[in-house]
Amino acid sequence: MKIICWVCLVFVITKVGALSEEPQLSSARVVFQTNYGDIEFGFFPSVAPKTVDHIFKLVRLGCYNTNHFFRVDRGFVAQVADVAGGRSAPMNEEQRREAEKTIVGEFSNVKHVRGILSMGRYSDPDSAQSSFSMLLGDAPHLDRQYTIFGKVTKGDETLRKLEELPTRREGIFVMPKERITILSSYYYDTEMESCEKERGILKRRLAASAVEIERQRMKCFP
Repeated sequence: MKIICWVCLVFVITKVGALSEEPQLSSARVVFQTNYGDIEFGFFPSVAPKTVDHIFKLVRLGCYNTNHFFRVDRGFVAQVADVAGGRSAPMNEEQRREAEKTIVGEFSNVKHVRGILSMGRYSDPDSAQSSFSMLLGDAPHLDRQYTIFGKVTKGDETLRKLEELPTRREGIFVMPKERITILSSYYYDTEMESCEKERGILKRRLAASAVEIERQRMKCFP
């Protein structure tokens, strides 16, 4: 009897430990270049495979370029707007088709703590599209209610800058008084050969192209 109880105890401890462990990141990384600094994040494909595929495709299509953070609630979340309405540049047909897709909820035991990426949605649990939050603090009331699909790997100093910006309240949302623009984005694989110089050149080109897009938008779409 003692042996059986001991085995049960070990199983329970092991199971609880497994649930509390953070899932493994894939080797893919995405970088958002904002007007306040870069934010890099990775994905949890074992936890939310459909969401990861969708967000990564949006990034590859350039959908987040010229988008913005519409919400910055200090100690809670910095939330990226849905790209269908949040970009300053118009979208092409392929971008719009992907941006308007809804993704089923993929709820897990991963905890909402600072740095976690969590999908935004409406009351329907399967209504997530392209808006997501970067957690600025622990939010246990969101656990198992919103899809977690990755975490911030670099750029916490940028998130802290965003938390210091002046805000205004609009209903339940705390919103920055000035636009926090995602100038451009790019992705790379951590398991591939290091290409720091090439990535630096690409970052500068993307930033320059984002500025040009905004200049043309202001000219043609006032």
